[in-house]
Amino acid sequence: MKTFTMRGLALAAALPLATLATAAQARDHGTKPIAVYAPISLAEVEAAQTAWCGALVAISTENDTKGHAAAKTLAGQVLDSAYAYDMGPVLFKPTLTVAPQTFRTTRDGALAYFVGGDKTYPNDTGFALKGWRKCESVNTGVVITGNTAISMGNVTMWDAKGNVTRVDKTWGYVRGGDGKLRIVLHHSSLPYSAK
Repeated sequence: MKTFTMRGLALAAALPLATLATAAQARDHGTKPIAVYAPISLAEVEAAQTAWCGALVAISTENDTKGHAAAKTLAGQVLDSAYAYDMGPVLFKPTLTVAPQTFRTTRDGALAYFVGGDKTYPNDTGFALKGWRKCESVNTGVVITGNTAISMGNVTMWDAKGNVTRVDKTWGYVRGGDGKLRIVLHHSSLPYSAK
């Protein structure tokens, strides 16, 4: 796996953290959490990916043991802690969506994809409810630019019967106002197979 690091904007790097936060709050009028400038590390990206995999398995297990309502509650908590929907739109293209609802820029659209049961998204059956028991992310490369990062690679998931699903995945991260990484880009697709 390759890791690429680019220098952040010279101006941003030169300004004190408090100045950056104040400027961002002024532009946003304090209505949304702001991204704090602090360089992202490769270890943070990998930890976020491991946490995402763990959350996928936890939602699936919650559904199997406690039912759909409990899985939906947990999925909502995962969305609120892992994704940046509270900061604005997230560029989310899930693996198994169909037009005209391919892209999910809202929290409701993402929740419907993960757990289904939303009549606004009638084709969603709940990707996170497919009996996942193990999940692993392997990066092909990670590009880090100050307080943003983009990763590309594969995520492999195993269900309760041992069936394996492997997807190509690209994630984009920013640092949230609480200092934790938040997903702002999530593109997932099945690997191309020539017939």
